[in-house]
Formats: sequence, C-alpha cells, structure tokens
Amino acid sequence: MCLWLGVSTSGFYDWLKRPQSATAARRQALAARIRHFFDESDGTYGYRRIHADLAGEGTECSPELVRQIMRDEDLVPCQPRPFRITTEADAEAAAKIPDLVKRDFSAGKPGVKFVGDITYIHTWEGFAYLATVIDCYSKKIVGWAVADHMRAELVETALRNAAATSVIEPQAIFHSDRGSVYTSAAYTALVAGLDMRSSMGRTGVCWDNSQAETFFSALKNERVHRTVYPTITRAKRDVAAYIEGFYNSRRRHSALDYRRPNEVHYSYQQPASAA
Repeated sequence: MCLWLGVSTSGFYDWLKRPQSATAARRQALAARIRHFFDESDGTYGYRRIHADLAGEGTECSPELVRQIMRDEDLVPCQPRPFRITTEADAEAAAKIPDLVKRDFSAGKPGVKFVGDITYIHTWEGFAYLATVIDCYSKKIVGWAVADHMRAELVETALRNAAATSVIEPQAIFHSDRGSVYTSAAYTALVAGLDMRSSMGRTGVCWDNSQAETFFSALKNERVHRTVYPTITRAKRDVAAYIEGFYNSRRRHSALDYRRPNEVHYSYQQPASAA
C-alpha cells in the first residue's frame, strides 16, 4: 500500500501514531449525536430537524455541517410518495358550503381553526380508514379515529374526540375537502351543535386542504409505508403510537420553527387585556 501511494513505511507508521486533532474529535462526537437523533426519529429526520435537536441540547454547529456529516455517514431519511386523490365528493351538498380558509392555515391561537380529512391504510384484513382533526395553530392532531369503514360515523367520532380533549372556540372553523361524509346531515348537525362553521376546498385540489395532506404524507412516509399490518387493530395501535407518541409530542414541525406541536399548543398564553 505504501509503495502504491508513494509514501515511506516509516512515514505511514508515524501518521498512525499521531494523536487525533481537536477538529476530527469534535466531528466524530458530532457524528455520534447526529446518528443518535436520526435513529431516535426512526430514520425520518433530515438535516434541518436534526440540527434543531442538536440546538435544543445546546450543541453548536451549522446546518450545512450536519448535512455533510449525514452524507458521509450515509444517513438518508425516508422519502414521500406521490399524492393520490381518494375523495368521494357530493358536489351538490358541498356547493352550499363556502371556503372560509382559502389556503391560509395559520391561526392566532388554539381552538379557532381546524382542518380534517380521511386516508386509508392497507392491512391484510382490508383497508383501515383514518380520520383526523388538526388544530391549525399548533398543527397538533387533537382528534382522530380509525375504523374499517368510511361512513360519516368515522369523521363524527374524530370530531367528538377533538371536542372532548381540546378547546373549541365559538364559531371556530372546521375545514375539509368535499367528501360526502363531511356533507352528511349527521355530520353537519354535529358541527353546528359544537358552534363551529363548516368550510370546504375544491375536490381533488390537495393545496386547498394541504395542512391535512401534509400530516398524511408524514404518517405514510415515516410509518405506514415502512410497516406491514396483519390486522386493522394492529394498524390502529401503530397509528396511535405515531400520533401520540411521536408526532404530537416529539416530532419537530418546520411550520412551527422546528418546535413540537404539543410544545406550541400548551405553551400558548392568552394576551393580557388592557387595564
């Protein structure tokens, strides 16, 4: 090897005996912390979220250095799959409901603007269907439900769960796509009974309900597409573990300046009124 590289044997052994430089030692320690956070996220975090984790523990480094080390360590986060349209629309009923959001998924405080949608999960027993309710302020999943059907009861259960665990302000907005379950008489009565206002985007236009689609993309990319579900019950347990054990409590959200949904949701302080 020394002959091929054109170096002396004594020079090679002298190089082996040299102490590790401070820069190399720091890079090695940083690589260990980066791998720790990458493994803790189950291989889902890219360099920006890992940089936020490092900053959260007080480790100073640049995002570009994190990206370089991840490339050197062959740490590649899982990648999303293409968006597919699954909505079964009721155009006549949905035409009566306006779009009160108009792609603005921001909110000034919790409990004033929510979005919801349904997605499907493959299991060996057939499809499991997941309905969600997301608070636009914190991006927290405040209500959800899983069933083996896509009837209106599914979205009703998700909204009732949200009302039982989270504050819903008077005249809060609930935004969805134009799926028939969201225009059913039972569901619209539930929305009205909670003193909420229904809002709907257009059918098949994912940007009109992009907040809900963003969550489903994360769920499918980071968990569902990497898991095999023998039963619907197993899928429900895994979805619960992802939502409550990771997404709400641990996953850093880019739209929240890389903070966690629970952190943002529960740290909200009502502004003091003027004397």
